[in-house]
Amino acid sequence: MPLGPYIVDFVCLEAKLVVEVDGGQHADQAKYDEVRDGWLKAQGFRVLRFWNNDVLNNCDEVVEVIYSNLTAAHPHPDLPPSRGKE
Repeated sequence: MPLGPYIVDFVCLEAKLVVEVDGGQHADQAKYDEVRDGWLKAQGFRVLRFWNNDVLNNCDEVVEVIYSNLTAAHPHPDLPPSRGKE
């Protein structure tokens, strides 16, 4: 999915969640991934990364992490922090 200057593996725009499934080539491009993740986070996205091997062999655990991130309370990045009741 195109997202700004990048292509992401999976994205839920409503939840501002990006899921990346990385192969072995990502071990050699850590700096690129760091810059890319920084750009995505600056746009308000959370980024989850999983190794191909985990997706193939530990699918239930991967799904649980994704689900937990989708259902966890995350404040909208455009809203000011809550100050409580006065």
